[in-house]
Amino acid sequence: MSVAKTRKTSSNKKSTRAKTSKKTQNTFKVKGVKLLEKVQELIKEGNVRRITILDKNGKTLIIIPLTIGVIGVVIAPVLAAVGAVAALVTECTIKVERK
Repeated sequence: MSVAKTRKTSSNKKSTRAKTSKKTQNTFKVKGVKLLEKVQELIKEGNVRRITILDKNGKTLIIIPLTIGVIGVVIAPVLAAVGAVAALVTECTIKVERK
């Protein structure tokens, strides 16, 4: 059974949280220019396991699997790819899976 909650974040964007057996998913709607900033913020939190970026139609653009040891030099090319995606889209959704 999953429970879905919707709450407002500090930047007036809707966030959806669904709990499913020890995993939590959050969804954030962001503009393209804020995409890279939000992804970097999520990576720094440390408890994120996967970030999926979807376009405004719900099509998956990029999936970023994260593990504890992947922070640093390995993540730099991924952030470059996120920056390229941000340049192409005007509005997107970030789906975050936490453990």
